Order: sequence, then structure tokens, then C-alpha cells
Amino acid sequence: MTRELIVWPMIAQVLLTAVVWVRMYVVRVGEMRRRGIRPQSIATSRAIASALDDTAPADNFRNLFEVPVLFFAVCLVLLGLDLVTMPQLALAWAFVVLRCAHSFVQLTSNRVMHRFKIYVLGTLCVFAMWVVLAFQL
Repeated sequence: MTRELIVWPMIAQVLLTAVVWVRMYVVRVGEMRRRGIRPQSIATSRAIASALDDTAPADNFRNLFEVPVLFFAVCLVLLGLDLVTMPQLALAWAFVVLRCAHSFVQLTSNRVMHRFKIYVLGTLCVFAMWVVLAFQL
């Protein structure tokens, strides 16, 4: 197996983050313009949360810098140590697909229990990647 294949799920995760960032920008700027909110009046996260109605894109964007940090770290370790295997690659893609599903739910219906189940499954994929790596070492 080519070890570089682990880079593709990382690229897909970065692409997801970029899409959510664009969505956050469009929603936030649109609401600020519609409601006449001055940028300086929402200079802090607390002010944003109280002033804006739709914070889901920003919440999702922040989520993309929590567990995914562990995902990127394990992928880079696998790449660097030449330990990429089919199970690791499958777990990496499963994580990315689940993160896409999580973002979709949060940016649309935002049904908490649906989102939570997807989040747990994705996080378990990353933890499994670390466990498999530990056994590989």
C-alpha cells in the first residue's frame, strides 16, 4: 500500500473545514447586514452569541478544530513512520465521512441527538486509529 493515501482523508477534512468556513462567513455577514449590526459591537464570542440568531456555522467551525486535531496528528504519525494500513485508511475515511455528516446535521436541522451519535462514532474512529497505531508500534 502506498503510504501517501492517508493524505487524501486529510485533504478531504481540510476541504470540509473550508466549506464550513465559507458557510460561516456567508451566514454571519448576511445576518449582520440584514440586521444592521456593526462589526465592532460583536468583537467577542460572548457578544456574537447574544447578538446573532444563527451561530451554528461558527459552532461547527470551532468543532472542526477539536477532535480533528487528533485525527491530523495520527495521520501524520502514520505517514511519518510508514505505518499506513488498510484498516487505518478505512478508519480515516470513516472519520471524514462522519465529520461531513456531523457538519451537515449541525448546519441544517441541528438535531442534537443525531449530531451527538455521529460525533461519538467519528471520535471512536480516531481513538481506534490511535489504538491500532499503539499496537503497530
